[in-house]
Amino acid sequence: MLDQNPITPFGQRPLSLNSLRAQRDVRECPKGKPVHKWQVFRNICEARASLPVSERALAVLNALLSFHPDTVLTAGAADLVVFPSNRLLALRAHGMAVSTLRRHLAALVDHGLVLRRDSPNGKRYARKTSSGDIEQAFGFDLGPIVARAEEFAAAAEAAIAKRQALGILRERMTLARRDIAKMIATGVEQGVAADWASYHRTFREILTRLPRVPTCKVLQPIVVELASLAKAIVKALEQHLDPIEPGPLIPPADQINSFPEKPNPPEPDPAPGAHEMADSDGSRTANAIPIRMVVELCPDIVDYARGGIRTPQDLIATASTVRPMLGISPSAWEEARIAMGDGQASVVLSAILQRGNAIKSPGGYLRILARRAADGKFSVWPMLMALRRQGRAAGDRDPPSSSFPDDFSQR
Repeated sequence: MLDQNPITPFGQRPLSLNSLRAQRDVRECPKGKPVHKWQVFRNICEARASLPVSERALAVLNALLSFHPDTVLTAGAADLVVFPSNRLLALRAHGMAVSTLRRHLAALVDHGLVLRRDSPNGKRYARKTSSGDIEQAFGFDLGPIVARAEEFAAAAEAAIAKRQALGILRERMTLARRDIAKMIATGVEQGVAADWASYHRTFREILTRLPRVPTCKVLQPIVVELASLAKAIVKALEQHLDPIEPGPLIPPADQINSFPEKPNPPEPDPAPGAHEMADSDGSRTANAIPIRMVVELCPDIVDYARGGIRTPQDLIATASTVRPMLGISPSAWEEARIAMGDGQASVVLSAILQRGNAIKSPGGYLRILARRAADGKFSVWPMLMALRRQGRAAGDRDPPSSSFPDDFSQR
């Protein structure tokens, strides 16, 4: 009867159309329909992205469900109304403030997850019979949870499918990135006749479109492009496998230049007290700069390493592999090695790779830094600190200053 199930709320609260819709759903729900309240609650939490409710409102809903003594809710039952006080409800909602509790209760009612069954004076209580059974209760009706159980289950299933699809796309993207990076590195090391610099530029351009929080809609075309690029690189490598000839393959000098046998030119003996400045040995410089810091600030260089970068020798070998892909000539690389030492030159090249398209001419840029280093006016530390500041600046897309000269990097 109408007096047993009040429709309008107490006091100044207005009656919303969502509340009327929820009451209609409860009224039309088949009598005796059972649902597992915690299973429905898990479905609601799973589908929260499609429901306009916050996680704190769901905490209040969890507290309301805990006041019902049974695990199974039955449509049409007289005990679907729970009537806890605000104090007890706030305690079960992890100590939520009463003003915040009222706001989230209103949100649950507005979005049709619970119904208000307000008494004439707005208090929550239950009237019992002489035998102790509840005759009538005023509080919050959990009937919409029962009536919309199938809707919440379908929404949860769709949310799970979407999450799984996003996970599959992430896996495919990660595998494609790994394959492309290592195949490019192999092609350069083995001297395969292909435009590896163009492949590398395409690879970097695709990765620049990756958002901070990717979605299926954004990832799908990126994964397709990466798969197409990987297929093209595999084809280039497989063409190199066809003419099998005995003897070692000697890569062309203009494609790879790791200088395995050419030692650095001898340096004059340092003056007394100036040994630290005169020593440009690669391993010493790489030891002075922690390898872990280089890997953290320049993670892109790791994609081209064989077995990771753990020692200065790993960094130097990987830099020699990446050098031709950046379009840096052997003479520019040799000039940097002489001026900076193998270790510091490798760190600088890692930073140039990390900057990506911000540096239009990596070879000329490296020559400028090499000349500064030869004059004693360059240190790699400010360059690394600039990369760290750039990583910490949220949303800052401007290239860092310090050791990156603006008059050249913007050309």
